[in-house]
Amino acid sequence: MAEPAAIVVKAELPSIRQAREFVALVFGAWGLEDYVAKTVVSEITTNAIRHGSREGDPVVVRAYRKEDGAAVVEAWDRSDAPPVLRPVDLAAENGRGLLLMDALVRRWGTRPLSEGGKVVWAEIEPVRA
Repeated sequence: MAEPAAIVVKAELPSIRQAREFVALVFGAWGLEDYVAKTVVSEITTNAIRHGSREGDPVVVRAYRKEDGAAVVEAWDRSDAPPVLRPVDLAAENGRGLLLMDALVRRWGTRPLSEGGKVVWAEIEPVRA
């Protein structure tokens, strides 16, 4: 198994585009369709920036393949608070990202970082491009 590909972005909303472009490049190198991965990394990076970091903090975005071929994307932030999957509020203008991600991926979750903070990861079904 190859080493994970990683990029460090600043906790600023324009960095979400960098995360998407990074994942597109990595999935392209793997010969995999990147639509789901770009959608997922947008969600987890946005959450890391908005809810898990202070402006300008580093946010790590990683992608790697598992032994079974599944692709995993991750975002690391400084917060110990896990993301919360909330019920749909039809009147809300936001808050549906995790529901969308949950529907698109095999599974997702979090794990703590030893230095504090957390990793939010999502396992994506590999689809050949």
